[in-house]
Amino acid sequence: MTGSHTAHDRPIARRGLLVGTAATALTLGTVSFADASPDTDETRTVRGTLPTGSPDFVHLPVEVPHGVREIEVSYTYEKTPVPAGTQGNALDIGLFDERGTALGGAGFRGWSGGARSSFFVRADAATPGYLAGPVRAGTWHIALGPYTVAPEGLPYEVTITLRFGPSGSTPKPVYPPERAKGRGRAWYRGDCHLHSVHSDGRRTPAEIAAAARAAGLDFINSSEHNTHSAHSAWEGLWGEDLLILTGEEVTTRNGHVLALATDPGTFVDWRYRARDNRFGHFAKAVRRAGGLVVPAHPHATCIGCHWKFGFGEADAVEVWNGPYTPDDEISLAEWDNALVASARSGRPWIPAMGNSDAHREPDRVGLPQTVVLADELSREAITDGIRAGRSYIAESSGVTLAFGATGGRGLHAGIGGRLPADADAPVTVRLEVGGAPGCTAHFVTDQGTLFTAPLPASGTGTVEWRTTPQYAAYVRAEVRHPPQVPGLPGPLAALTNPVFLGR
Repeated sequence: MTGSHTAHDRPIARRGLLVGTAATALTLGTVSFADASPDTDETRTVRGTLPTGSPDFVHLPVEVPHGVREIEVSYTYEKTPVPAGTQGNALDIGLFDERGTALGGAGFRGWSGGARSSFFVRADAATPGYLAGPVRAGTWHIALGPYTVAPEGLPYEVTITLRFGPSGSTPKPVYPPERAKGRGRAWYRGDCHLHSVHSDGRRTPAEIAAAARAAGLDFINSSEHNTHSAHSAWEGLWGEDLLILTGEEVTTRNGHVLALATDPGTFVDWRYRARDNRFGHFAKAVRRAGGLVVPAHPHATCIGCHWKFGFGEADAVEVWNGPYTPDDEISLAEWDNALVASARSGRPWIPAMGNSDAHREPDRVGLPQTVVLADELSREAITDGIRAGRSYIAESSGVTLAFGATGGRGLHAGIGGRLPADADAPVTVRLEVGGAPGCTAHFVTDQGTLFTAPLPASGTGTVEWRTTPQYAAYVRAEVRHPPQVPGLPGPLAALTNPVFLGR
């Protein structure tokens, strides 16, 4: 038998909304289970309407009594028809336990965004995206995230069910090891932006691991939207041939950023905008957890995807995300402008990387992939290689590059390095390509593209160009397919980080 109770919330008053906006979150009236019977499941339903201009996060407090073994939440909302060009309703959801909703605090218990309409949490299990653990007594909070709100408002309904009984035991999480066998110092291929059923993906972790092996990858990074629940979901899936890193795609309202290769179990909060001046704090937290800060698809056109936090905290930047598109071309151009600024000022430069952002079929895991020169196949060595820019990006494991510059007296520098030659000293830049039939090689400098050459029909060949540090502060290589639109560059097949020239 199930006890039930329905609470009908009135639309939020404008005065209440403004008060809530100052704190970027609004707290609704508390849902009480004080009169709940421990002999039955108890259900409460809350209805209300969020107006246009709602805060980013609306908290629904739930008073959880002693003796609860499971909390289950489901929700619906009206997708009101809107005129063309007007944003309709979209409502995300998540959960915080009795430890509270403080930014970066310990109360986080899961997030599914808009990927599912219901979830549960109990000691021994939880819906993917949520963390298993005891349902302790106290004030829990359901977090609603009105991503976009139609002019008529966003009517919603939230149903909470508490199930009573003995609490089970929470299994100890098993995390991936930090090292795989590897091949010693070598070029290792990886895809660091992937989604499973633990956020809005459709593949299981097992399916992702299988796809990674099929794509010829050596490492992957778990990067679910705003949750770390998948960190312990890879047991039995790693091996001597596959290193699995743990991270998160921190999905804010002003852009997405990969927290790449953080310590397993690390939660990175996302509940802030650029105007809140909080990103630097959480970027430092990512690095304290051993991870890298990598803005993702910085010029993507989806709502909230365009990167607005600047690149001062970035360890690398994702300039190529999935199949090559015009927004990647914009990201590449912006990154190249940043290289020019770094060469001019002497400040550190930000390496580029590429990832698939694969969610489901037919998204290809490993399109593209970042190929990293590392001393071994380990978390530390891979992140060192990415941070140093000893890497290139390729559309598949079938594409291989070797790129570097040589000067007099036996000087040589590879990808991500510097050739310390005099300003007028002759320098030879050499690119070896494999697996790129029909493509053209481009040498790009701080002046732009200064040399191009078609590759042999087989797609395997070598291209050389001579320059000086005075003429080119850096050189990087692009391998491109033929143009698909007249007057525009062709899609990338591969891209290197630069070699800097001069002292």
